Amino acid sequence: MSDRWKCVAQGWSRLRRRVAVPARRHSVGFRARGRDPEQARPVHLSGGTPDRAVSPQHPCPAGATHRAPNTPEPRRVQRKRPLHQPTPPSTDDGRSAFATSTTVGQASVGPPPRATATGMSEPRFPSGSRHTSVALEHGWNPTPDQDQEDTGSSLSWDRERSASATPARRSSTPAEQDWAPPPAPSRPSRPRSPAPSGPSQNRPSGPRGPAALPPAHSVIICVALPGLAISNDQGQLNGHGLEGFYRAGRRVLSRCQIRIAGREPLAVQARTTAADRARFVATARVSQGGGPDPDVVVERTRHADGTERITLHSAAVRPLRLPVEVALGTDLADLGAIASGRAGPELPASVHDSGLRWSCAVGGASVTADPPPSDALASAGLLRWEFDLPPGGTAGLELRVRLDGAGPVRAVGRAATSPLASAHATGDHSAIEPLLDTSIDDLQSLLLRDPAHLTDIHLAAGAPWRCGLAPAEALVAARMTLPLGTRLAAGTLRTLARTQLRGGTAQSGMIPGPRRDAGAHLPAGCTGTEATLLFPALLAEASRWGLSQQETEELLPTAERCLRWLRAAVGEGTYLCDPQPGGPVRCETQAHAHRAAVLGADLLDAFDRPGGAALRQWAGELRAAFREEFWVEDRGGGRPAAACAPDGRLVPQLGAAAVHLLDTGLLGGGEQAPGLLDRAQTEQLARLLGSPVMDSGWGLRGLGTKEAGYNPFGHRTGAVRVHETAIAVAGLSAAGYEKEAGSLLRGLLAAAETFGHRLPEMYAGEQRTEGGAPLPHPAACRPAATAAAAGVLLLSSLAGIRPDAPAGTVTLRPVRSAPLGEIGLTGLRVAGDPFSVRVSRLGLAMVEEAAGSLQLRS
Repeated sequence: MSDRWKCVAQGWSRLRRRVAVPARRHSVGFRARGRDPEQARPVHLSGGTPDRAVSPQHPCPAGATHRAPNTPEPRRVQRKRPLHQPTPPSTDDGRSAFATSTTVGQASVGPPPRATATGMSEPRFPSGSRHTSVALEHGWNPTPDQDQEDTGSSLSWDRERSASATPARRSSTPAEQDWAPPPAPSRPSRPRSPAPSGPSQNRPSGPRGPAALPPAHSVIICVALPGLAISNDQGQLNGHGLEGFYRAGRRVLSRCQIRIAGREPLAVQARTTAADRARFVATARVSQGGGPDPDVVVERTRHADGTERITLHSAAVRPLRLPVEVALGTDLADLGAIASGRAGPELPASVHDSGLRWSCAVGGASVTADPPPSDALASAGLLRWEFDLPPGGTAGLELRVRLDGAGPVRAVGRAATSPLASAHATGDHSAIEPLLDTSIDDLQSLLLRDPAHLTDIHLAAGAPWRCGLAPAEALVAARMTLPLGTRLAAGTLRTLARTQLRGGTAQSGMIPGPRRDAGAHLPAGCTGTEATLLFPALLAEASRWGLSQQETEELLPTAERCLRWLRAAVGEGTYLCDPQPGGPVRCETQAHAHRAAVLGADLLDAFDRPGGAALRQWAGELRAAFREEFWVEDRGGGRPAAACAPDGRLVPQLGAAAVHLLDTGLLGGGEQAPGLLDRAQTEQLARLLGSPVMDSGWGLRGLGTKEAGYNPFGHRTGAVRVHETAIAVAGLSAAGYEKEAGSLLRGLLAAAETFGHRLPEMYAGEQRTEGGAPLPHPAACRPAATAAAAGVLLLSSLAGIRPDAPAGTVTLRPVRSAPLGEIGLTGLRVAGDPFSVRVSRLGLAMVEEAAGSLQLRS
């Protein structure tokens, strides 16, 4: 080696000893050039003066420059590719939290796009499109630093006020008007190196993510609104997570622990016996030398109305004296604070009457016991009794939890004035009877009265998160439950009619509703649009099922305003955007709009109101344009587009929203309304919905498994949403595609059995396997109004009941293949009178009970 190269080598060795080089090929601040990391050459990230060395203990902030102390400045090398940096924190609108780019030499590069599991860059939504504010009547926001949206797990205990109802909330932004579909999938990028670890003060800071909701899938929820009782499977209320008794969204008791002879009993069983109550059984061994067998059985029956009955059964051969202690406590936190991890500590108790009482600035609560305890310790929150039990004897006590100023819980569904008929089902399939019984029981537990008009009853969206009125869900559930009578539909329509926007604005005529996340491929949509379009459709169908002419005429002006808003929103165009204005043209929104126009025109004609002809003409133009422009051709036969961007590009992802194209609505004479798809397109859609890409074996996935962004737990990107599966079953059956409908139906019934026939609003879309079970979604409401109503729709669609009460006829179009064998439905309501029908194993339907004025139409 020449002297020249020896000097170079010695200098490089000295430099290596003086600079600490982290052993990473792609660490920020070094350029490996294909060599071993120890031979990597320091590279400056900008033209500033270097001040310190890069090391794992000192992460390199974006745009900073570093070198080792007391070392000559190495030559600058222009960076020619983006840095491999940790993914920057994201803001609530889906964009990078770093607004400025990082300068590398003379090149300017921003943070790399966040890659999804499929290798596709995460779509960049316009500001506010993924996390859009929803103002709640009680002002709760689960994440104080972020806006809340209606994603299926939003919490409300009263009517939700939509952005469209408040002028301060925008209906669109310039970014939304420029919305475009996400880019096509690309090759997966190299994985980024993890952020260097080190002292917390040196770590990059960013906005904190949203607080995780306490899991709802592993608790037992008893519902009798406005009361709730949420328990674990041990029966003891320990104050963890969601546990406790609730009244109108406030936890009135968080801790209720029982001890027998100084020990906690051993839980052996926990199950719900009805929608509003649960039974917990535990055992205790108190006798000396009795072996391993328990001699005391502790039974606890917990009600959503705030009562708990504790019963002790002795199995001992000699008399027992049992000391019983019940430890109580509460934080009086509202459910929103509990969901966001801000519940606070337990409050101090005081002895009150025959129990304990707690109070704070927001109110107070008390627990009274019967019989009164022999001792009460306020400092420990403890009540004590001593019971003498003879052999085989029984003793018990009852606890009553009350919120100050509130009377006993009187659940609407438990009263004699419940708007839902007590229908029953029988049949060959073992799941038919319990599914309908449980569905009706859940619906009864979710009923609420309008506080200003007590005769008007509607459904809450679901427990525990959405125990208030959600307009779109309330209308969907009321429409599905029309076979149980029209009183729920009438109460829901009257309640929402009072919320309709008036005045000369562009939103005049809308039913306000919160925004809803639409998954990875579309910005958030407005549920107010869906509710506005559902209103006239529900009114028209309720009239067919027997809603009185007087009630229909009273609600008709509201329906007319909804239809006028529809025509004004469409304007001179053909399609309805959502949100208004400038949002994408969504497939399901066109289905809702078309059904509203067709059924609305039928309703206007029936009452000699003007406007029907114009609505039919627009509906015909929409059908022609949709069939031509919204169909995506591919090698598999094509599919309906999920949406069309403002620039005309189609979003081709296949999802469950397409099922609304099959839900065309009911016209007079038992005829189904025409749909947006022609016969060939409907057949292709049926084939797609019945394929393994969409049919999980447990129900219909929200997004096809081959689509970018598919997530089996994504509430809009792969999870099975029960009511969408039910709509698919009903729509496919009505269109004559009974094979695909039967497969989805059997899968949903199998899932219902694993959930004890109380279906949650959604669960994971994992593929069904032999001996498997559907995976619960940890944030799903259970019970949920749309899921419970889906049970009614599923079974009634098998009989194909199509009434026309104004004409005095009813038409039956049963599923000829009889996928569940024989089925009988009794106690339904048509034209206000009981209606019963039976479908044989051959697919033949027979009316067994009906109003004398009804005639069967062939």
